[in-house]
Amino acid sequence: MAKDCISKVELSISCSNLLDKDVGSKSDPLCVLLQSTGGDKWTELGRTERLNNTSSPSFSQRLRLDYAFETVQNLKLGVYDIDNSSSDLSDDDYLGGVELTLGQIVSSKSVTRPLQLKKGKPAGKGTLTVTAEEIKDNRAITLEFEARNLDKKDTFGKSDPFLEFSKKGDDGKWQLVHRTEVVKNNLNPSWKKFCIPLQTFCSSDLERPLKVDCSDYDSDGTHDLIGSFTTKVSELQKAAQGSPVEFDCIHPDKQKKKKSYKNSGVVSVKSCKLVTQYTFLDYVMGGCQINFTVGVDFTGSNGDPRSPNSLHFMSPDGLNQYLSALWSVGLVVQDYDTDKLFPAFGFGAKLPPDFTAAHHEFALNFNPTNPYCQGVEGIIDAYRKVLPQLKLSGPTNFSPLINHVASIATSGAQANNASQYFVLLILTDGEITDLDQTRDAIVRASQLPLSIIIVGVGPADFKAMELLDGDDGVLRSTVGEAVARDIVQFVPYRQFKDAPKEALAKSVLAEVPNQLVSYFKMRGLDPPKPKAANKA
Repeated sequence: MAKDCISKVELSISCSNLLDKDVGSKSDPLCVLLQSTGGDKWTELGRTERLNNTSSPSFSQRLRLDYAFETVQNLKLGVYDIDNSSSDLSDDDYLGGVELTLGQIVSSKSVTRPLQLKKGKPAGKGTLTVTAEEIKDNRAITLEFEARNLDKKDTFGKSDPFLEFSKKGDDGKWQLVHRTEVVKNNLNPSWKKFCIPLQTFCSSDLERPLKVDCSDYDSDGTHDLIGSFTTKVSELQKAAQGSPVEFDCIHPDKQKKKKSYKNSGVVSVKSCKLVTQYTFLDYVMGGCQINFTVGVDFTGSNGDPRSPNSLHFMSPDGLNQYLSALWSVGLVVQDYDTDKLFPAFGFGAKLPPDFTAAHHEFALNFNPTNPYCQGVEGIIDAYRKVLPQLKLSGPTNFSPLINHVASIATSGAQANNASQYFVLLILTDGEITDLDQTRDAIVRASQLPLSIIIVGVGPADFKAMELLDGDDGVLRSTVGEAVARDIVQFVPYRQFKDAPKEALAKSVLAEVPNQLVSYFKMRGLDPPKPKAANKA
C-alpha cells in the first residue's frame, strides 16, 4: 500500500463492572492505548479522558491509529483509576487490561474481552468493549470535459490541448491534482472521463477554489497556456442536473491587450458525478471473510528431507524456510477468518502405502474429505507429521491446486455478494513443469474472488515465477487472453532470510487489499451491510 493510502482507524472504548479501588465511591477510570514495538516494548498511542465515579464507563474520546493489513499490529488497552493530576500512570491503580490485534478488532468490528490484571488473572468481572470505525471520505468525483474554439497555438497544424486541475491549498498556493491526456491536433477536443478521490481533488470541500489551465502540449516541455478559469466542485455539480456548465478560457495577457477580447475558447463539463469508492476495511468490517488455503511443494527438486541440504530439512529448532514463510504470512491472514480452519494441501509427492503415482493436490492431514487444519499451528503440525511419510517426486504441477481453489471460489462468487474472498499461498522451490496450464488457470482465476501468493523457497532461478507475477507485463493465457486483474504476487524467500519475520508478510500481503477491492469493484458488489456493533 502506498503511504498516502494508509487507512486510519478510530477506536471507541467502553467498560463494565470495573473494580472499585476508591473507598466509598467508584473508580475514576481512564483507558490507555499501547502498540507493541517488538519484544516487551510498548509505545503509548493515546488515552481517553478520565471519567469520574463510574464502574461502567463509555469514553467519548476516541483513539486513532494507522491500520495496515499486512502486519500483525499488537495492541494493549489498559484501564487505570486516576486519583491525581500527574500524567504518569505508575502511581495510579491498574484496573486491568486487554491484549489483542487490530486485525481482530476490525474483522469483528466490535470485540468484548474480560479485563486481566496480568496473564491468567481476571480483574473481577470487568470487561472492555472496543469498536472500530474507519476514518475517511470514501467519495470520488467522476468528471468529463470538452472544449470548443480553442486558440490555435502551433504554426503548423492546430493546438494539442490538455487540462490541468489545481486546488487551493490551506497556504493559499495552488496544488496540481490532475492532468488529462493530450488530444492531438484538435481545437474542439473531448477528454477522457476520469475519476479521482474527492479528498485529493478538493480536500473534500465542495466550495474550495479550483483552477483549470488549458495548455497546448509541446514535446520540448514548453507548453503554451491557451487559457484558464477558476471554479469549485459545487459549480461543476450543476452539470449533473443537466444544466450546461461552461467556462470562458481566459489568457491574462490577451485580456490586457484587447478590449474586445472575449475568450480563447470555451471549456464545458460533459458530466460530473460523486461516487462512493469502497475500501478494503469497508468490506472486512461489513463481514467479508478471507479464506486462506496453503499448498506446499513436495517435489524431488527440494532434496531428500533427511539430508541437511534439503529445503525440507528441519533445523534443530524445528524450522525450515517452508515453515518460516508459512508462519509469517499465516499469522497475519488468520485474524480475518472467523473459523480459523484452513485447508492445506501438498503436491508433487508419492503417498503411502503404495507410493505409486505422484499426487498434485493431497490433503496435508491425509484426510481428503476434511483437509482443514486448525489455525496456522494446525498446518505446521500436519506438515511435520506428514513429511517423514512422503516420497518426494515430480513433476511440479501448480494448476491442479489453483483449479481446486478456483472451484471453491467459483461457488463463493455465485452468492453475488461480497461475503467471501480467497487467498491461496503456494510455497515452492520454483521448478514449475506445467507453466502453460498454470497460466491458463491464473487467467481463469482472475475472474474470481481469489489472490495467489507464491513464495519461492531456496536458491533457484525464479524466472518462471516472475513471469506469473506479471508485474513487468500483462500475463496472458496460451490463447492470448489477458488476466482480468492482477492476482499473483511472487516473492523469493531468500530476500527475507535475515530480515525480521514480519518483513515477508508485509511484502506479499501488501497487494491483497487492492486485489480484493478490485475484484468486488469489477463485479459491482458493495460491501455487506456492516453488522451492528454488539453493545456489551
